[in-house]
Amino acid sequence: MEEYSIISNLKVSKKLENFIQQELLKDLKIKPKVFWKKFDSAVHELAKINSKLIRKREELQKKIDEWHKKRKGENFDINEYKKFLIEIGYLVEKKENFKIKTKNLDSEISSIAGPQLVVPIMNERYALNAANARWVSLYDSLYGTDIIKSEEGGSERYDPARGQEVIKYVRKFLDDHIPIDGTSWNSISNLIVNKGNLIIYKDESEFRLKDTNKFIGHRGASNKPSAIILKNNNLHIEIIINPRAFSAAHDIAGISDVILESAVSTICDNEDSVAAVDPEDKVKCYRNWLGLMMRNLNVKFEKNGKIFERKLNPDRSYISKSGKKLKLHGRSLLLNRNVGHLMTNSSIILKDGSEIPEGILDAFITTTACLHDIKKKGNSRKGSIYIVKPKMHGPEETAFTDLIFTKVEEVLNLEKYTCKIGIMDEERRTSANLKECIRTLKNRVFFINTGFLDRTGDEIHTSMEAGPMIKKGDMKKSKWITAYENNNVDIGIECGFSGVAQIGKGMWAMPDKMTDMLNQKIDHLKAGANCAWVPSPTAAALHSLHYHKIDIFNQQKKIAKRKKAKLNDLLTIPVADRPNWSMDEINSEISNSAQTLLGYVVRWIDQGIGCSKVPDINNVGLMEDRATLRISSQHIANWIYHGVTTKMQVIEIMRQMAKIVDQQNIDDPNYEKMSDNFDNSIAFKTACDLIFDGKTQPSGYTEPLLHFNRIKKKSNQN
Repeated sequence: MEEYSIISNLKVSKKLENFIQQELLKDLKIKPKVFWKKFDSAVHELAKINSKLIRKREELQKKIDEWHKKRKGENFDINEYKKFLIEIGYLVEKKENFKIKTKNLDSEISSIAGPQLVVPIMNERYALNAANARWVSLYDSLYGTDIIKSEEGGSERYDPARGQEVIKYVRKFLDDHIPIDGTSWNSISNLIVNKGNLIIYKDESEFRLKDTNKFIGHRGASNKPSAIILKNNNLHIEIIINPRAFSAAHDIAGISDVILESAVSTICDNEDSVAAVDPEDKVKCYRNWLGLMMRNLNVKFEKNGKIFERKLNPDRSYISKSGKKLKLHGRSLLLNRNVGHLMTNSSIILKDGSEIPEGILDAFITTTACLHDIKKKGNSRKGSIYIVKPKMHGPEETAFTDLIFTKVEEVLNLEKYTCKIGIMDEERRTSANLKECIRTLKNRVFFINTGFLDRTGDEIHTSMEAGPMIKKGDMKKSKWITAYENNNVDIGIECGFSGVAQIGKGMWAMPDKMTDMLNQKIDHLKAGANCAWVPSPTAAALHSLHYHKIDIFNQQKKIAKRKKAKLNDLLTIPVADRPNWSMDEINSEISNSAQTLLGYVVRWIDQGIGCSKVPDINNVGLMEDRATLRISSQHIANWIYHGVTTKMQVIEIMRQMAKIVDQQNIDDPNYEKMSDNFDNSIAFKTACDLIFDGKTQPSGYTEPLLHFNRIKKKSNQN
């Protein structure tokens, strides 16, 4: 039973109260009594507005549902539809052009284009790995993935031939982006620094880089450096020289590794990738974030019988060309993704007996933790706080986010606009009004990002009454998604993001398919993104290769001249025109969705794992989070509603897929089989409810059902 304290007009969980007073506010010039008084006043004011905005979502959805019902069987008229959306306030009037005015943004946001990691903040080891993924070995990243082909690819035994292929690959990378004038990196014998110049030897002959500005410094003695520091497209490369290292055994120049600046920024996630449902979970998330901001987070773990400790990496020292001692930032710039406006949490009960809106709680606690960093400047050297805000619906809700952080700054005595906001463009009403959403946050915005999965989930739910949707695999080729992805970049460039703020693209979901990622994810840069999401440090290192190929800021200048995406295309509903799918096609589509849905939900409910690599029906590991769940559940719900399939068919498929998921998890000692007793499996029941109650879930979100059933499961386990 959760214990609470009465503080002012608030009923506060003892766990949260103790954390705030004994850890969060420690060493800050904020007295607990003053904090609680101001917090109480601000939260009660904000909670009323929050509730009103959630009701407006419901009201708009009802009007849209009725509009489609009245026109069932009629040809869709886009102009009539747009007029209706304007009348109900779904579409807002576009105002004059403007440029964002956000100040004090770190270079990782404004001028360094590169990969962006997303990590569940609930797992301290993962969080530390992500923070340290600013610098990653290219040798290790290549050797351990499918990019390098060799007979020993899956073996733990070192394969010399595979190692040579890695070296060959890296030398080509250097030849392509840091070329030597007159020779190749393949044939060099030595590297020294002389009077601030990099001298490269091939036998007795001296060579220099074609672009000498790409050499910026070194470590160690100038005539025998231990590292050479290079720079291309604002990203650093370290060539490590250690002739005694195993990896340099056959390298005449003694090069033992090449370290790439990789995860330039990292989103520490409180939202889709965590299963935080109660005060205990929330405090764990907040404590890990506080540890990162205070730079004292560490974790010990056992591997192969040995104890290892993980902690934050220090900055990287080097000697510049002019002989000065300088440092490169040693860690990824950390951003915090708060939850959206929908969910509430039992950590605090308000005076009317309702739970506190979770996004408001996140805003105050995660920002307060950042005060420790503002003192030390270990994360943001500009004194800024970076909050990514997801699942906002239109300009009213983005304006509300501005108000939330204005109140946070007032309570914490921070200068206005210290808190910077990243806008997740993943809801239909935000996409259609993106420019006006940005306007409401023009003094705070540091980031806009597309999210295909959540955006598709909202597309299906918003237009549920319009008809049966096309197959999930066809969504990426549809008119609306092309317009959506292009519109995000068009609006960002138009509003002055280039060279100031981030324009981002979504996640690569297959962490074992790195060859495919290298072939495909460069398209995010071609589309104009100066950051894009990756699931691991290895993926960050390999994706960083793309940013050496393309100068993204030049690319954005080219994109600025193209024809802009059309609102009509963005609002085109992806309804299947007279679908004539066979029963096998229908069952195959449902089976694929059901299998990944079950594979994710069973870990979420039974083990509290919010993000994991879930094997799909073909045993390909996919990084799954709630966004994946939303699209799958909404898609099946839509097909049931429009008679493409039946509830009985789906139940039968769900049971078949549950048996497959059980088998895929057979080696997990903590796994509870669903197929032993379908009626008693909370996880199986939750997965079914997400589909069969999908039409009535707010905006098609999965959180309400997941949270309710995870709390129930935890109660049973306790």
